[in-house]
Amino acid sequence: MKNISKYLTAKSTKEKRKERKGIKLGVLCVFLALFAVTSQSCNEKKTEEPQEEEKETTEVALTASQYKTVGIETGMVENRNLNKIIKANGYTTVPPQNSAEVSTLIGGTVKDIFVLEGTYVNKGKVLATIQNLEVIGMQEDYQSAVANVEYLQLEYNRQKTLSDENVNPRKTFQEVKAKLAAERARAQAAKNKLDALHVNTKGTTSVVPIVSPINGYVGKINIAKGAFADTGVSLFEVVDNSQMHLDLNVYEKDLGSISIGQVIDFVLTNQSNKSIKGKIFGINKSFSNESKTVAVHAKIDPADAKGLIPGMYVSANINIVNATVPALPKDAVVRNADKYFVFMQEQGHAEEKHDHKAREKEKAHEEEIHFKAIEVIPGTTDLGFTEVKFVNDVPANAKIVTKGAFYLLSAMKGGGEHTH
Repeated sequence: MKNISKYLTAKSTKEKRKERKGIKLGVLCVFLALFAVTSQSCNEKKTEEPQEEEKETTEVALTASQYKTVGIETGMVENRNLNKIIKANGYTTVPPQNSAEVSTLIGGTVKDIFVLEGTYVNKGKVLATIQNLEVIGMQEDYQSAVANVEYLQLEYNRQKTLSDENVNPRKTFQEVKAKLAAERARAQAAKNKLDALHVNTKGTTSVVPIVSPINGYVGKINIAKGAFADTGVSLFEVVDNSQMHLDLNVYEKDLGSISIGQVIDFVLTNQSNKSIKGKIFGINKSFSNESKTVAVHAKIDPADAKGLIPGMYVSANINIVNATVPALPKDAVVRNADKYFVFMQEQGHAEEKHDHKAREKEKAHEEEIHFKAIEVIPGTTDLGFTEVKFVNDVPANAKIVTKGAFYLLSAMKGGGEHTH
């Protein structure tokens, strides 16, 4: 009996221990379930918070004073020719007939200089004068030849009459005729020399004028008063900028896409804020240098050529297809993470009242200007403009921030003074 009693007691103890373990496991499972639900709830809240924050930070507002201080500028989307282009570098130049190196046909001492660099002159304008005593001898030769021609002309007429009447031998008439022809040639040669020097055939002078052969602006002046001006040496440079054009260097691989009549857009390398148009009118048929480039000539409209001078370096886009795309100045497009945005000024946005702090109550009446970040897909960027495609539709007359977009992005992300 005692053994049976001990067995029953041990069995009861084991069952109680199992019950206690079961209770503990049940409690542990309940706690684990509660912890899992709580963790899931926290995660959902965390995932919701960034969405709310992102939604809130798509807009930013500036006060009128901030707007003025930052220097915000707005503009509208423009249609620009940025699609399918060939890039080329080059420089401005003028045709050979529109540029002149002025020299003298006879050496002499510089007597006077009548122009300054940058002066506009007409064709035939006297730029300077030089002195050379040989010119006096040329004038004397011409005048002597003219006098001999007059005498020999009278003698020729007399001898012709006598010869026709068979009074004098015909040989005498032939001699006078030959002398007359020689003197006429000498007189004409002397006159041509004086005309080439722009010296009057009448009178005597040692002064030779140096005249401009074309209309244009005086460039470099290479002489000084009292110096000796030698022949074959450039004394002045005169350039006519009215027929300004471009010489662009195009690589061999791109030649097949270039043709006469294509429109180009170019900017000055050192002044990239202004885009100028041109049109191709000529393509060289030989390589310019060892870099295997061919010179392509493009005409510039005279109205756009004002202010340009030969030798200015340019960066150009040759438009292969005449297509236009919506574009904005490149500074209008800003990047946030892996997306691109522009800021649109909102119209008629209700003014917010600032009751957050006591010191902001004084500014509650100040006008606010609201901007909204609009996602875009950027395309070709060149000549200071970027092609943009809006992810969502925007009004056709939307005011887009073209200057100060980076500041608005910083403000939107919490780096500005006033965000919403």
